[in-house]
Amino acid sequence: MVESTGHKKIGDLLLEKAFLTQEQLESGLNEQAVTGKRLGEILVGQGVITEDQLLDTVSERLSIPKLSLSSMVIDPGVISQIPVDVARRYTLIPIFKIGNTLTLAMADPLNIIAIDEIKYITGCNIKRTIATVSEIKKAIDDFYSVADSLNQLIGHEIKDNEEQPSLEELGQDPSGESSVARLVDLMISQAVKDHASDIHIEPEESKLRIRYRIDGVMREEAAPPKSMQNELISRIKVSANLDVSEKRLPQDGRFMVQVDGSFVDLRISTLPTIHGEKIVIRLLDRRNLLLKFKQLGFNEKIETSWNNIINKPEGLVLISGPTSSGKTSTLYATLQDINSVEKNIITVEDPVEYSLPLIIQVQINEKAGLTFPSTLRSILRQNPDTIMIGEIRDGETARMAVRSALTGHVVFSTIHTNDAPSTIMRLIDMGIESYLVASALKGVLAQRLVRTNCPDCSESYRPSDIVLQRAGLIDRADSFNFQHGVGCPKCKNSGFRGLTGIYEFLEVSSSMAELIMRGASLHQLMDNARQNGYKPLFEAGLEKIKSGTVCLEELLKETSNIETSFNHDTAPVVREFDVNPV
Repeated sequence: MVESTGHKKIGDLLLEKAFLTQEQLESGLNEQAVTGKRLGEILVGQGVITEDQLLDTVSERLSIPKLSLSSMVIDPGVISQIPVDVARRYTLIPIFKIGNTLTLAMADPLNIIAIDEIKYITGCNIKRTIATVSEIKKAIDDFYSVADSLNQLIGHEIKDNEEQPSLEELGQDPSGESSVARLVDLMISQAVKDHASDIHIEPEESKLRIRYRIDGVMREEAAPPKSMQNELISRIKVSANLDVSEKRLPQDGRFMVQVDGSFVDLRISTLPTIHGEKIVIRLLDRRNLLLKFKQLGFNEKIETSWNNIINKPEGLVLISGPTSSGKTSTLYATLQDINSVEKNIITVEDPVEYSLPLIIQVQINEKAGLTFPSTLRSILRQNPDTIMIGEIRDGETARMAVRSALTGHVVFSTIHTNDAPSTIMRLIDMGIESYLVASALKGVLAQRLVRTNCPDCSESYRPSDIVLQRAGLIDRADSFNFQHGVGCPKCKNSGFRGLTGIYEFLEVSSSMAELIMRGASLHQLMDNARQNGYKPLFEAGLEKIKSGTVCLEELLKETSNIETSFNHDTAPVVREFDVNPV
């Protein structure tokens, strides 16, 4: 930290503010004479003053703004302006750039040597702000991540206009592992640490972009230079046993790595683009297989109902929801729950995401003629107790699933519908007779994934009237203690950390089965379900609003509060949470 400010020394200013005593100041000065360290650094190290007290003093005297980096998200393009070794050497980090002016957060804003070097490197005018040493070091670790480690791995910074290096030129460690391989390991480890579901490696005309999908939202990370694109992509394709020479067609593969003692399955997908192959790595953390229903977000009532349904001796049980709504996680958790040596469980999937013990898993291969319907016909000759079908996509698969359920098997599968009652109509639309649906279908679970509030920065707030109006809660807002995350270092200033499920469950009772056979409308089915305790997704989500787990805006983004039913005269009946009847 700086030694003096203006005509007064830093020690005198701290003394004036009563942050320390004369004796403490003299003790610090004595240590400074011996060690040559800066006085501010010594006083903070001794615990006499805090970093914030030191910063406040320097900021006030120099009229340099003080910043809290924990509340900032820095553009990777700005980070790339300054090499990581320079940022670490001078304990500074670029935070934003406007025109030709680059703003720095510095631990020592009077370090003229650092400022001159940054001017020379960037060609920009420099504007200074001040931040604590600990915050700057943490920001460097967070925002330089891959780029920093890449430079350490290859021993020098590669510029985009340099000739592309080979694996031999990049060097290998004593174990024979190339630096590019270690870079791939680093990216995967960081993604697992950040609880990312996917890594996207995206070639552009002049750069290589890397993005992680975390809690359902894409976030850009620091990336290696464009010149390493081919080596990086080739390494991933080699690991996944893909054809490295084939760059014109999409390919799919998989491999497994171990991170922090846990195995992570990686599903690789390539896509040819005009600037090179895009790679998406889907991370399948085996620790998720150990999740129980409550950890997925089930409330006690739905968990009890679900356990009753999945342990029936026969019948069709479906999970509905859009892509990336957590259906597969629920399916695997269900299979794990019922799995035992006494049952013959066979799955047919496209693709197989997790390998499960005691369960026979079949991967679809349509090019070879191994489709869902053809596989199901063969599975029925394997004497199964339970069958899991990855997805019901067409009428033929639906008919085979219903046939299997009616011949004494428990059949689990997923289907794309908006809610649980709509699943019944969807099966009928696929050509399944109403009486077969009524006989085979035992229950439907519909779900969505929503981001949960960060527990470290969650606080009370009142949603805007527009949001409350959309939710149908404008007259009941005072009965809720709404919570949302405001952003902190733990959640990378997003306000969210983690995902939870919102569920609605529909059990096909005898009265509903009768309605299905009579060809009842969707709204009649919904009314019957309501009478038997059915709660739509939005109403189920309100429980998580009341507990402070989820914010209202996030719930509205993933669910709808509008449920209409029609009486015999087809007039709309708007329920308690409706806003705009249709």
